[in-house]
Amino acid sequence: MTSRTLHLTGNPEADELLAADGNALLLGMVLDQQVPMEKAFAGPAVLAERMGTPGRIDVPGIAFMNADEFAELCARRPAVHRFPGAMAKRLQGVCQALVERYDGSAVELWSTADSGEELLRRIGDLPGFGAQKAAIFVALLGKQYDVTPPGWREAAGKYGESDSRRSVADVVDARSLDEVRATKKAVKAAAKASATD
Repeated sequence: MTSRTLHLTGNPEADELLAADGNALLLGMVLDQQVPMEKAFAGPAVLAERMGTPGRIDVPGIAFMNADEFAELCARRPAVHRFPGAMAKRLQGVCQALVERYDGSAVELWSTADSGEELLRRIGDLPGFGAQKAAIFVALLGKQYDVTPPGWREAAGKYGESDSRRSVADVVDARSLDEVRATKKAVKAAAKASATD
């Protein structure tokens, strides 16, 4: 068991799974879209429980499960995500990529990356990871998961800055969560204001 502590869900057991299981952390990041961060990162614990593997994510089990059955598992109330069908496909795609390329292990994905640039590329090659999400995940790995290949901060861009409060990578407690929310709100307001100019 790892000694790292994460504070992403408000649920100690869900946070413990994220800290101990790199696959759970990666799948939480997949789910971190159009739902509150806490719900997204609690999703892996819900999946593990529903699959009968509490305490770990069964990547091959997800990768090879019948797609309709997995979609039903994700949609079961309370649904794992606001869009359970679309996210079920994305989660299965990520698990399939992990099985095909990294022996079913997200840790293998990042522990064998020689540089931040390679880490960013590997993450960006996964289903559902655009440039911004990949950069945020590099920052999360570096800041909270001790994954720091050379150049990781540069690869993470603005999200890698040590004093930022821009993303999930910077959430370490309730106060920092509030600060990240405030930053996101300000960015959205600025974008909306510039769009109407």
